[in-house]
Amino acid sequence: MKILHAADLHLDSPFGGLPPERARERRRESRELADRLAELAASEGAELVLLSGDLFDGERVYPETLERLKSALAQMACPVFIAPGNHDPYTARSPYQTGPWPENVYIFRRSALTAVALPELGCVVHGAAFTGGERTDQVLADFTAPEDGLLHILCLHGDVFSQDSVYGPITRPQIARSGADYLALGHVHQCSGLQRQGDTPWAYPGCPEGRGFDELGDKGVLAGTVDRGGAADLRFVPLCRRRYRILEADVTDRDPGEALEAVIPATAAMDVCRVLLTGEIGEPGADLADLERRYQDRFYALELRDRTRPAQSLWARAGEDSLRGLFLQELRSRYDAAKTEEEQARIVQAVRFGLAALDGRDMG
Repeated sequence: MKILHAADLHLDSPFGGLPPERARERRRESRELADRLAELAASEGAELVLLSGDLFDGERVYPETLERLKSALAQMACPVFIAPGNHDPYTARSPYQTGPWPENVYIFRRSALTAVALPELGCVVHGAAFTGGERTDQVLADFTAPEDGLLHILCLHGDVFSQDSVYGPITRPQIARSGADYLALGHVHQCSGLQRQGDTPWAYPGCPEGRGFDELGDKGVLAGTVDRGGAADLRFVPLCRRRYRILEADVTDRDPGEALEAVIPATAAMDVCRVLLTGEIGEPGADLADLERRYQDRFYALELRDRTRPAQSLWARAGEDSLRGLFLQELRSRYDAAKTEEEQARIVQAVRFGLAALDGRDMG
């Protein structure tokens, strides 16, 4: 059977880490995800679409977002199954209560497993819903797929990586005992690739659009085939419009602007980038505000972080018989005694602000 497996769209996310106008634009763009899913389902000839929860970022959803999603799902020429997750649980205030939904869409409404037979496809889809923001019960604890010659697929939002999780813990032995032909999971925002416990293949597709610097690079969905006996062939299909990227620019022995220029990717105008300035730099350090003004138009969104350390030539002045020398001598001893990089970074910042104060310079 040809399937499309997606999860964690988080529609109407606030994109709080972006400037307000960019955040509004990203919310508008995220609504296009549903249309891109519909186009992919058509091009793949999908016979079944599995949406494993957190389609919405919360219970409050813009009407246009909901209608855009319903319209896209209605265009899919196949059954669509939704297993609400911890961000979009099935509750009295749930967007899923806002009807009607397209006839080809089935929404799991109970916390217990529900089986839906698709005789025309020789398939049974089993799924469950979060009915609150957390669930600690193990939904697969007592489940075993019947040996009836049909294809048995599980669609769930849950956590395979922690047995103590409050987000629907699922253990690997439970997956193996389930006897399912495929377990379509949501919750983890990084694509897991196709995994296997016993004869049961399982996977997280990850989120199809990154929303922060903890969700880097290509994001997308899984598409391919599943068959009886755990025969699955699924591939990752990038679907994101923009990518979050973290870059490093070494300023040692070079102008910070030149270092930044050297790492600007060809896709910068489409990407949200955080650039870490690294290496050694002399007084007065890198002017992040000036760099951002000069280069922000080259990026969709740019964030600069100073991870540089004082050049050895700066510490050499600690031997001067002056207030500056005494200040540097004290801070150098603290820098050498620091036990973490975070502590060293705070001391470096103190050096720069202290020297600026001594010179009457404005650090901004």
